[in-house]
Amino acid sequence: MSFIHKYITSKPLWVNILVGLGLILVLVFLFFASLSWLTGYNKYEKVPAVTGQNADAAKQFLESKGFDVVIQDSVYVDTIAKLAVVRQSPEADAMVKSGRTIYLTINRSIAPQVEMPNLAGFSIKSAEMYLQSLGLKLGEISYEADIARNAVLRQLYNGEPIAPGTKIPIGSVISFVLGSGEGGGVINVPNLIGMTYEEARTYLSTMGINIGSVTGMDEIKDSASAFVVRQIPDVLTDSIGPSGMRVPNKIKQGQLIDVYIGTTAPPKGN
Repeated sequence: MSFIHKYITSKPLWVNILVGLGLILVLVFLFFASLSWLTGYNKYEKVPAVTGQNADAAKQFLESKGFDVVIQDSVYVDTIAKLAVVRQSPEADAMVKSGRTIYLTINRSIAPQVEMPNLAGFSIKSAEMYLQSLGLKLGEISYEADIARNAVLRQLYNGEPIAPGTKIPIGSVISFVLGSGEGGGVINVPNLIGMTYEEARTYLSTMGINIGSVTGMDEIKDSASAFVVRQIPDVLTDSIGPSGMRVPNKIKQGQLIDVYIGTTAPPKGN
């Protein structure tokens, strides 16, 4: 220090000023010359593709290439391996500066759970859409006799009934038992001949049977007050039973009866 002090004091002031300015210029030059080295200026790397790889292996691989790695988020996708990389940002093959941070989204190791809704009474299409909105899958569909055609009667998980509110993993498969549209009981075809259309419709509704096609036999202004003059199926078959009487036709709940209507009531006994 004494040498430097003697050197400075032995020189004129203007010489010291010039020397100081020179040192400053040298330092500034060295700083900017090393700036590109410090910041990696103009050095780019292609981002490798790590989507689908195990998260730990992908992290190690990226770090070996000089990238920083941050696990940014996690999701659940049941079609890929657990703890696999689902997304990366920047994407594969992007050209970025050396040392850039790569953000990874990984697949959860445990599926999140949702509450099973009560889908009884839903149409199959509505029930399937509801399942999809919760991340659940539609399984097998079976039918049993019930007049509620294609409506959900029971919901099953692993072959057993599942109560609403039960927590199950996302991706679980739910099966349904649907109504076939026909009741389990078989009854004789009711006789609608002579009834008004409105009377016939009301009568059939109490039996779980619906009116199918309606055909006018003449010009009808008010179908509700028109008379049923013919029906299909008929009340009786063409077969003769052991008693010598014609055998009654049978029908199930949920089936249809087509009717022909007219403005004039048919003769009694038809």
